[in-house]
Amino acid sequence: MAQLWGGRFTKETDQLVYAFNASIGFDQKFFREDVEGSRAHVKMLAKQKIISQEDRDAILKGLDEILYDVEHHKLEITEEYEDIHSFVEANLIERIGDAGKRLHTGRSRNDQVALDMRLFTRRQVKETDGLLYHFLETILKVMEENLDTIMPGFTHLQKAQPITLAHHMGAYFEMFRRDRTRLHDIYERMNYCPLGSGALAGTTYPLDRDMTAQALGFYGPTANSMDGVSDRDYLIEFLSAASTIMMHLSRFSEEVIIWNSNEYRFVEIDDAYSTGSSIMPQKKNPDIAELVRGKTGRVYGALMQILTTMKGIPLAYNKDMQEDKEIAFDAMDTVKGCISLFDGMLSTMKFNRDVMEDSARHGFTNATDLADYLVVKGVPFRDAHGIVGQVVLACIERNIAIDDMSLEELQQFSSVIEEDVFHAISVKTCVDKRLTIGAPGKAAMERQIAYSKNYLKDNESLEARA
Repeated sequence: MAQLWGGRFTKETDQLVYAFNASIGFDQKFFREDVEGSRAHVKMLAKQKIISQEDRDAILKGLDEILYDVEHHKLEITEEYEDIHSFVEANLIERIGDAGKRLHTGRSRNDQVALDMRLFTRRQVKETDGLLYHFLETILKVMEENLDTIMPGFTHLQKAQPITLAHHMGAYFEMFRRDRTRLHDIYERMNYCPLGSGALAGTTYPLDRDMTAQALGFYGPTANSMDGVSDRDYLIEFLSAASTIMMHLSRFSEEVIIWNSNEYRFVEIDDAYSTGSSIMPQKKNPDIAELVRGKTGRVYGALMQILTTMKGIPLAYNKDMQEDKEIAFDAMDTVKGCISLFDGMLSTMKFNRDVMEDSARHGFTNATDLADYLVVKGVPFRDAHGIVGQVVLACIERNIAIDDMSLEELQQFSSVIEEDVFHAISVKTCVDKRLTIGAPGKAAMERQIAYSKNYLKDNESLEARA
């Protein structure tokens, strides 16, 4: 097939070179964005009297027909075209004749692909934010239902102090809330239109860049035409934010995997989100959590690739930048799929509350509170620390919890211990008396839940806002 840029050349491109150069295999993903950008461009050309109204109407009609035929599988995007731009323009010319040849007036493939990629990435930002919003709703529901579900909190994977499941989930609410703020920041910075930048130096045609920017939902046109065609900061930022999202999901996955183990039995994953073994009939594997953890590396890889690709590129556009798409598209699909699947897994997960509380009791998570109790009774903290260490050692030898000891047994370690010790070291008391901002006490958690509800109410998704 003759190339749209072939006038300068006297020989056919070598087929291996053509295949190596072509991007149709992956840039067809933003076919709709290409048509959307062309529609805005041609309307502006007519308004500026650069093309006639008749040509405008013919081009718009042709573009609509191509869009309809592709979406309804009447027209196939094939690899005989170099890229999606060539596919659209060639089919347009074939359908409406010479009028179609005027579509590209005042435009370069450089600003065209810059626009398509920015439109496509902007949509991915919105969709990812929408998925995170729903995920936060799921996390909040788990928090509301588990204000009184006591569990051990961990440091170094060792049981440390008693908390609630609501408090633990609240930590993830904060992580994914921050992820949303990053996406919103990216949207604000990226939402400027490169169309009209031309190859790198604008154009002599009297384009109305404000018109096309407004028509495509941007805040305005990009300020520098060279930057307009060569900027991929927004993509780097999105892949960085996506990597952070995946890191948070991976941490969450690791905990679900541990909690699902026979040794912990904190959770039971719904059958729809787990699989069995081909040889061991007793197995119920946390495959979704493991795959989310594993796929994190794919998204990290996309970020590293685009950073490496962009680091040595002089202004303005260079063909290296074609490498911004294929792996980025995979990362975009991966992060959205992982959020959606994890959301479904969490919403159907069963929490074994009794097992969690028993684990907190037998993990000596109330040891610090016993030390604090002794301090209140007048024992110096360093002495109290040593006394409680002896109590824990005795409990380990007998395989019991601290509050399984009788008053008389506890008094053998310190004479200041009285009957009120059992209230002081019950895991419920240990949790509920922690009432500072951000702590796991019930009153503190009720305030956090109210704050989280207001956050979701006041910060709707970018999709809903649009």
